[in-house]
Parts: sequence; structure tokens; C-alpha cells
Amino acid sequence: MENPTQVQHSEDEDEHIFRSKYPPVSVPDNLTLPEFVLQDAELYADKVAFVEAVSGKSYTYRDVVRDTRRFAKALRSLGLRKGHVVLVLLPNIAEYGIVALGIMAAGGVFSGANPASHPSEIKKQAYAANAKLIVTNGPNYEKVKNLEQPVVVIGEEHIEDATNWDELLEAGDRAGTGTRFTKEEVLQSDLCALPFSSGTTGISKGVMLTHRNLVANLCSSLFSVGSEMIGEVTTLGLIPFFHIYGITGICCATLRNKGKVVVMNRFDLRTFLNALITQEVTFAPIVPPIILALVKNPIVEEFDLSKLKLRAIMTAAAPLAPEVLASFENKFPGVQVQEAYGLTEHSCITLTHGNPMKGHDTAKKNSVGFILPNLEIKFIDPDTSRSLPKNTPGELCVRSQCVMQGYYKNKEETNRTIDKNGWLHTGDIAYIDDDGDIFIVDRIKELIKYKGFQVAPAELEAILLTHSSVEDAAVVPLPDEESGEIPAACVVMNPNAKENERDIMEYVASNVAHYKKVRVLQFVGTIPKSPSGKIMRRLLKDKMMENMPKPPSYS
Repeated sequence: MENPTQVQHSEDEDEHIFRSKYPPVSVPDNLTLPEFVLQDAELYADKVAFVEAVSGKSYTYRDVVRDTRRFAKALRSLGLRKGHVVLVLLPNIAEYGIVALGIMAAGGVFSGANPASHPSEIKKQAYAANAKLIVTNGPNYEKVKNLEQPVVVIGEEHIEDATNWDELLEAGDRAGTGTRFTKEEVLQSDLCALPFSSGTTGISKGVMLTHRNLVANLCSSLFSVGSEMIGEVTTLGLIPFFHIYGITGICCATLRNKGKVVVMNRFDLRTFLNALITQEVTFAPIVPPIILALVKNPIVEEFDLSKLKLRAIMTAAAPLAPEVLASFENKFPGVQVQEAYGLTEHSCITLTHGNPMKGHDTAKKNSVGFILPNLEIKFIDPDTSRSLPKNTPGELCVRSQCVMQGYYKNKEETNRTIDKNGWLHTGDIAYIDDDGDIFIVDRIKELIKYKGFQVAPAELEAILLTHSSVEDAAVVPLPDEESGEIPAACVVMNPNAKENERDIMEYVASNVAHYKKVRVLQFVGTIPKSPSGKIMRRLLKDKMMENMPKPPSYS
């Protein structure tokens, strides 16, 4: 371990390229993602794979394999062909992993959507993805019934114009091999997922991921899990499964290691603590606001924390304040805190702390971890594009088999994000230290991370500008202890406007998902812009923070 990062001289003699301190790991060549994660499932047939924390509804590995196969068969009998996109609009439920894997096993492409989204946002995603089918549940059916695509509904409810999930699976059983549809061979190079991400520029785009991308990502991120851990890990499934980390980093990673996923569809502190204790959760990926609640909320004292089996928590979606980290470690001394860094465009986890279960090195506090096996990393000067040596902040770029195929039907954005040598430009400023630990310093991209959710300023600005009284608008992130960052807006009103700040905030709120609401809004005379017309966000942010006590804030 003397040489934690190797510098390679490849494309250019001056190129500083960093690789993992761990040896490369092999990636199987011929397995699809469902085959890879369900490999050897028959040896764990009676073991629970998914259990809902509140209802107790569960699926064993036998159930998961059977229903994935039945759903894939039923989809093909419905006419789903290789490359067709299926939009999944579901909260975290026990069937979610089966739905995603069934779509992929049929040769389809899984595209998860946020059930908290406004119907107009869901419509946008369905059209942008050219979805051929929608899978949802009763409470969300209203949001998709007018999208002119067939709908499969999970749950007891029978909806006249939709196909019931259980009946569809039974039809899948009856659709024997002698039916008219032909099974197309699914290749590792085929697309299997189309998550939507704001990427480095703000407006949501479909990220094209293949079976190979996701299998390679799992091989890298699970490299340190020893054979003694197989079948032993219980993971909390609270992070939304429509998010790439939820489906890959939680569902697929746990299935691959034959663990159990404890499924929760909303956060409530008592339910959360009860689930951790009763289900004996060992690994909990959570967002910083939950860590804050565990540290500060008196409800925690109602529980006997000595009963916890928790070995580690991971926070990946937003930066964790150092003082919160210290308080957590003080209150939960046996629990390791891992911070990770991932991108949808890189199939999920990119950098990570060590695996707590196997005595691997762990990265320093407030670092986002070390480089995983099979990955190459470099840091470039944003102005000159020259790669930089250790301890020098630059834009973090990554190259590996996990890099997306591109943005769906968006060559221009793809070319802006992946260069001709295959480097994915993340838009984050970071550096690597002498021990090979990486620290994120800043974001070039302007995304706001509200409770781990991505909020694109450009999208909120576009909505503000549709209001007849708004002449100009800019949205910036403001730091917030509970949420990490909140969307805050500066708005220039036309001289005859009658509306106040709250009216404008409510106008935005009526057009977006809850997490995208503008939480603070100030009226200003002008929006400062650079000569090229770019909003000078940093200046605006500083000005807004000076005036923070005055504006109304939106709960």
C-alpha cells in the first residue's frame, strides 16, 4: 500500500491519470443485469429478499426469480420489444425490484419516475423517453391515465382501463413457449435503464445505461465484499428506487449479495428506528437530514439503541456537515459513517469509503472516498483542460466501463459531457491527496441538492418567467442545516405587478414537485449578469445571504 494511486502516462506524456490502489476486478462478459444479480438465487430460495417495513409484505428469492420471469414473459406477450422503454411510477414497494428486473429481462428499458412529480413532469418524461408502457399503483394512476399508453397497476385495486399486476403475472404463466411472440436474445450491450438526470447543465435528460454499465458498476462497488458476507447483509431501502442509487446501489447490490432489503416508502423517525431494530438492519444508506434527525430529535431517546445491529450508514446524495458527523459518531459509536460520490451518468457509485464489513481501509472524514477498482480518474483545469497533479483542485473526470452510452436523443449534451477519449466530465471540482482520498470542493454545475434531490435552477427560472408579472428571475442555492441546500429566487417584477413574494412562491409550488419549491424569494431591481449574459449566481447568493432574515420562507 505504499503507492495508493498510480499515475499513468497514456494519451499525453503530461497526463496525470489516477487509478485505484486495489487490483482490477473481472467483469463477466455474457450476463445481463438480472442474470448477474440473481445468480445462485436458488441456493437462497427461502431467504427473504424484500420486506416492507410497515406492512410486513415480503418476497423470498424464490418469489423474486419466479415473478421476474413471469413479468418478463407477460411483457413480451403484450408486445414489448427489445429497446422499448417502460416508465415505472411507484413509491418504494416490495415489488419494485421485480418490476425493474422483469423489464430488463424482457429486453426492455426501465425508466423510474418520481411519484411526487407533478403530472406535467411525468408527461414530459414519458414523452422524452418514448415510453411504450407504464407501471404504477392505484394512488398514482390518476397521474398517468391520460398518457395514451397501456398501464399496469400493482395492488388490490382493479381499474377498468388498466391491466392488473397479479392477473398479468398469471397470464405470463399461461403464455407458454408456443405463443406467437418470439424471444429476442438480450445482450450485455443492450440498454436496460433510462434514468433521468439533470446532468451538468440543469434540464432533465435520459441517461442511456446498458446491462454492461450496471454489471461493471456493481463489480467495482462490491469488490470488497468477502464470501463470509454473502447472505448476511440487511440493507435499508429508503432512498427512492426510481433513483439510480436506489435501484442499483440498494436493490441490485443487495440481491447480488443475497441480502435482504427492508423497504420503506416514506421517512417517519419512529417507523425508521423501529425498522432498524426489528428488521436488524446492518447497512443504511440515508441522506443528511435523517442523520440530523438521529442526532437532534428527542424521539430517538424513546428507543433502546443497544438493540441496533447497524454496522454502517452511507450518505451519498449531499454533503454532510462536519459537526453533524461528529455528533452522530458520538451518539452511535459502533456505526461507521461512509460518504460516497456517484453520478447517474456513471451508473451510480464512483468513489467510496471502505467496506466496513471487511476491514478495508476507510477514507478520511469529509472525503468522498477512494477510487474504486477498474476506474480511471483525472482532474483538469476548467479553462485549459490540462490534467493536474495531486493536491490540486480541478474538474473531476472519470473513465471506465460504467460511463453511460450518452443522453437519449441529445448528441450535443452527450458530446459536452463525454470527450473524444471517453472521459466523463462531472462538473464537480475536486482534488486527490497523497493517500488517494478524494475531496469535492465545489460544483461547476449549478444544481441545487435539496435533501439529496436534484433541483435545476434553469427549470425553476423557466417556470417563474411564465408568470405574467415576472420580468426576470434567477434561482440559487442557499445553505440550510436541515435540507443541505434550499432553492432561493431573486425576481424582477414588472412595475404594475400586484403580487407579493408568497404569491409568486405559490405559483411555482403549483407547477412542481414538493422538493422543487422555491423556499425563499426576494424581489430585486435587476439580476446581475456577465457580459456573455450568464447569471452571476455567486454574487446573487452572497447578496441573498446578507438579506436572509427578511424574506418569507416556504415550509
